[in-house]
Amino acid sequence: MRVAVVQFSVAAGDPDTNRRIVEERVATLAASAAKPDVVVLPELWSTGYALEHARELASPEGEAEAAFLGSLAVKYNVAFAGGSVLARVGDTVCNRAQAIDASGRLLAWYDKVHLFRLMDEDKYLAAGDRRRMFILNGIPCSSVICYDIRFCELVRAIALDGAKVLFVSAEWPLVRKEHWCALLRARAIENQFFVVACNRSGVTGTETFGGHSMILAPDGTTLAQADEHDAVLTAELDFTLLDRVRAACPVFTDR
Repeated sequence: MRVAVVQFSVAAGDPDTNRRIVEERVATLAASAAKPDVVVLPELWSTGYALEHARELASPEGEAEAAFLGSLAVKYNVAFAGGSVLARVGDTVCNRAQAIDASGRLLAWYDKVHLFRLMDEDKYLAAGDRRRMFILNGIPCSSVICYDIRFCELVRAIALDGAKVLFVSAEWPLVRKEHWCALLRARAIENQFFVVACNRSGVTGTETFGGHSMILAPDGTTLAQADEHDAVLTAELDFTLLDRVRAACPVFTDR
C-alpha cells in the first residue's frame, strides 16, 4: 500500500479555497510516478478551526465533503483515509474523519472521542463514543483525530481490533511539536503497526500549527517526515515488515 500525506495551511472558514488546494495536490500526486493508493488530509481540512461558525459550515452527516472526496477518488483512482470535517448530526456538530475507497464509496466514519478544551472544542462540538475499523486494499485500518493520540487506551483498543495501519489527522500546534512526534512514535512502537499522520501547517488567528506530518513503521522507524511548511509525503507500507516486527517482539502474545 502506497500512502500520501497532504500537509497544507487550511484556510479557516473557506471551504472553496481548501477544496481547490486538495484537488490540486491530489491531481499532482495522481500524475506522479509515486501515485498513492491512499491519501490522508489534515483535521478539519475543509473549514479549519472556525468553530464559532461550526453549525453553518457543517454539512449534514458530512455528506458534502464525502461527496467531494468521493468524486476525486473516482477521478484520480485513489482512496482517502482520515481528513476530518465538520458534520452536523441532528442538533449537534461532530469532528468526523472519513474513509472513502477508490470507487468513491464512504467506507466508514469516526467522530473524535476526545475533545480538546484548550481550543474550545467542547463548547462547539459533540464527542464521539466509539472507534471504527475499515478495510483498504485488503488491510484492516482505523483512524483517530489529533488529541486522541494522547490516549494510549483508545489506540491500543484499535490495535486489538486488528488494525495494521492507524491514520491520524490533526491540527496540532507548533508549540507542542515535540509531543506530537514522541506520541506518534510511541503509538507505532507499542502497537507494532504503521502510523500515517497528517498535521496541518500555517496560522489561524494567534495559533501557529506545527506540520511535521510523519509516516512511521511498526518499529518506530521514520519512513517520511515533513517540516512545518506545506508538504506532500509518500511511502510504501510493507506489511511483511509488520509481521517480522511482531514475530521478533511478541507483545500481543505476552500481553
